[in-house]
Amino acid sequence: MTSPNPVPNVPLNDGNTVPQLGFGVWQVPDDESYTAVTSALTVGYRSIDTAAIYGNEVGTGRAIRHSGIAREELFVTTKLWNGAAETWTRESVLREFDASLDRLGLDYLDLYLIHWPRAMREDYVAIWRAFAELEESGRAKSVGVSNFQLAQLQRLIDETGVVPAINQVEVHPDFAQPELRAFHAEHGIVTEAWSPLGQGRGLLDDPVLSRIALKHGRSAAQVTLRWHLQVGNVVIPKSVTPYRIRQNFEVFDFELDADDLVAIAGLDAGNRLGPDPDEFDMG
Repeated sequence: MTSPNPVPNVPLNDGNTVPQLGFGVWQVPDDESYTAVTSALTVGYRSIDTAAIYGNEVGTGRAIRHSGIAREELFVTTKLWNGAAETWTRESVLREFDASLDRLGLDYLDLYLIHWPRAMREDYVAIWRAFAELEESGRAKSVGVSNFQLAQLQRLIDETGVVPAINQVEVHPDFAQPELRAFHAEHGIVTEAWSPLGQGRGLLDDPVLSRIALKHGRSAAQVTLRWHLQVGNVVIPKSVTPYRIRQNFEVFDFELDADDLVAIAGLDAGNRLGPDPDEFDMG
């Protein structure tokens, strides 16, 4: 008898749900994405996160289609690379959406995200109106954004009345984004963390995480993912190593205590690793 999947589903503000732990394929070449996604699905991941700019929608989609898992049991996310055009119209957004669906070989998406706000161009409101149309049509079950800041989220809400279901942003213990996460909570927006383990830039060597990991008989990565889950983030770790893919999934049979959470909260130094969304214009 198959064990029930341990990953909880987080409710979205549109009535849908998203698995709290998913699998990301950022920086995974297309010819490796099939194997990586297949490994993840075999372990038990049911949420897969890709993007047009990653260049691996074809391999990712092939793994999804060949998995033998019913489509309705999966949650598939991709993102509009809105640096692909100087100006965006309804038609160009719909065309890019169709292109992603075609590469994935799917009939619909569970989540479609605007990849970056391109704050200097301020074209994200027009894009968002087209996203709302995609949601209304059912071709994208949920719509959201990625890398949006407070002011940009507020503008979307004020000018369209459509609240993003998810904002996928950089979050990890060294960059916990408490103000943004509080805004999300106030408006019913789910925080989804990219680079949740700090991109391999030393976070997992921190002595605080090492001490907590030793205490629980876990790795620092498992402790960090467990922290994300307990503070309410949706998380999408990435790996191409089968052992790490499985280890990152094995975070539901232990719990951090109050002292652990306080200690990890003390690691937040506001160290952003990725681009600043207010300055990044996607080239």
